[in-house]
Amino acid sequence: AVVSTQSTGMKNTLLVFLSDNGAVYGADGQGSNYPLRGGKHSLFEGGVKTVTFVNSPLLHKTGYTNTNLLDVTDWYTTFQKMAGDEPEIHSKPQLPLDGVDMWDTISNDKPGRDEILGNLYLQSMIRGSNDHEFLEKRDVVEVQEDKEDESVTMEPGDYFSLRWKNWKLMTGTYLSQGWIKEDQIKKDKIENNGYKDSSKDRSKQKFENVTMLFDLSEDPRETTNVASDNPDVVQTMMGKISGYKEKMTKVNKSRSSRKGRKGGVWNPWVEKS
Repeated sequence: AVVSTQSTGMKNTLLVFLSDNGAVYGADGQGSNYPLRGGKHSLFEGGVKTVTFVNSPLLHKTGYTNTNLLDVTDWYTTFQKMAGDEPEIHSKPQLPLDGVDMWDTISNDKPGRDEILGNLYLQSMIRGSNDHEFLEKRDVVEVQEDKEDESVTMEPGDYFSLRWKNWKLMTGTYLSQGWIKEDQIKKDKIENNGYKDSSKDRSKQKFENVTMLFDLSEDPRETTNVASDNPDVVQTMMGKISGYKEKMTKVNKSRSSRKGRKGGVWNPWVEKS
């Protein structure tokens, strides 16, 4: 239960509940994001679309469902702006922020951003860096082959995902998942993009190399790939992805030298000059 922030004297408080991803996808009792497709570790809506709850006497509009686009990186910028900070000039080092100040969108239900970069994975930016072994293993997934009780470890190639207005583009070699209803967990029949699961399969995940385009305003379940019907949209979004790729830099920091980590716990730190 949420106690009224105003009744407790917390008149200048913003209370936010959010999640970083959908439930882990799997028929072995892990989770269901139905009717959305897929889950954690995938770029489908079941993996990246979550529910957020906001409560505050500072809100101008309340008691409504906000369906505007908002990325998890936006909270950092929004919180700083609300606290009176100017992150674009005060952050150290002075680097551009990925997040957007979304307070007007949240408080007044006004349109905000219309584009979110879901993922941009380039192996050339990882291999040869100090962290390449960790970053490559992070996205490796064990999937079942057709033979019973046999599995093979696979990893993605380069892959990209972009949300633009009502469109969502996924391209490259990425993890493909289907749909699992809540009452189908730990049962034999799972609706899964044209192939059948059994209770011994780990949800029959597979890697695909294909360009997918979904119109989420008409197809929020991501059932129909409309890339071939909308080549102009695909071309526009690929151009946007190319713009992001031009700004990428290679990962070259060592994980063992990250500041602020003491005894397995992350703490605030300030770099002394």
